[in-house]
Amino acid sequence: MTLNRTILDIHILQTVPPSNLNRDDTGSPKSATYGGVRRSRVSSQAWKRATRTAFAELLDPSELGIRTKKVVEVLADRVLDLDPSLSRAAAQSLAAETITTATGSKVAVPTRKSKQDVEDPAAESTYLMFLSGRQYDALAAMTLEGGKGGDVKALKDFFKEKENKARAKQLVLTKHSVDIALFGRMVADSTDLNVDAAAQVAHALSVHTVEVESDYYTAVDDKNTNAETGAGMIGTVDFNSATLYRYAALDVNRLQENLGVGHDNARPAEPTRRAVVAFLEGFITSLPTGKINSFGNQTLPAAVIVKLRSRRPVSYVAAFEEPVAMGGEGGFLTGSCEKLADFVPDLETNFGLSDGSEGWVVRVGKETKALEALGKSVSLPELLASVGDAVVARVAPEDTGRTTGVPGARGATDLVPEPGA
Repeated sequence: MTLNRTILDIHILQTVPPSNLNRDDTGSPKSATYGGVRRSRVSSQAWKRATRTAFAELLDPSELGIRTKKVVEVLADRVLDLDPSLSRAAAQSLAAETITTATGSKVAVPTRKSKQDVEDPAAESTYLMFLSGRQYDALAAMTLEGGKGGDVKALKDFFKEKENKARAKQLVLTKHSVDIALFGRMVADSTDLNVDAAAQVAHALSVHTVEVESDYYTAVDDKNTNAETGAGMIGTVDFNSATLYRYAALDVNRLQENLGVGHDNARPAEPTRRAVVAFLEGFITSLPTGKINSFGNQTLPAAVIVKLRSRRPVSYVAAFEEPVAMGGEGGFLTGSCEKLADFVPDLETNFGLSDGSEGWVVRVGKETKALEALGKSVSLPELLASVGDAVVARVAPEDTGRTTGVPGARGATDLVPEPGA
């Protein structure tokens, strides 16, 4: 088999105290059956959202996308930035025409807005749309190119020309943001605008059986007199606690392709490095915020294993198909690490996965000592730097200049192409 791919596997063990990170329609923590027993579950959507939110502190806003139905409003703001002389109503009319042309999606003023006494309500798309900031900027410039002075009719005529219509569509296929490149994009009305995700995120599962518990709470009325007894409000909130196995896989080659679309003269190394490092740090350190103020369950992983592969992603969840038994003095972390330490070498040897792939381990505490053999022991900052360098060496060996992979570092602006790229 040709070893020509670059796949990043991220395996995490994280203990979470009483919490309700991700609840179902009844308000109870989500769960799933695995290995014939009930496990705590945190959906992949919840952790992807937490990861995307973390990008706000890891990347420049120009490198991120905006997922919203209010696409007309967002584009109108960019149009007004370029031409403040336009009225908001004119900018919104121009923006609506451009969005429809570029994405093939219908936009309209929603009923809730039309019933409200709102001046110049903006049209919205019927579903969430995911466009990058740079795509909005390019669309705004094209909008004013065809609709100077707010002339909607002129813009419509402008887009009737096949070349201009094709150019508008091409603008939303280029200059993808990091989050679009990672998590993909679906445009139901124009499937040719879809972007295949480079990242896969599994539902986090507890390594052991979990039962849901309920917290009965009361709230006291501060204005109650001594003659008044009882609570002002009572209720219950469901919660659980768990040691979770978390997993994500990143196809670095697809990420590079997604980031590189439209970058005719872009060097692939630094944009890819920065995106990989941001995803790695964001996924490892983020936490869904469900009921966070009620439980304060602010934990970090106890162990992180990262593998750089050449064939395909491989999850280690099968190590926990048989639930981990509680240790003699309580706790599931030691048993979880021992299971992984036994399972991983066996899996990789028997399936021929030990092909010289690089591996790193970030761990905390004596409970995780069994994982030492699964990779080079590093701190989180060392992990980010090492993985960034290893990725560059694989996808762009001609460009292995060391950078920090953080905003503001040398090469940090390389993700944003030069004007016209």
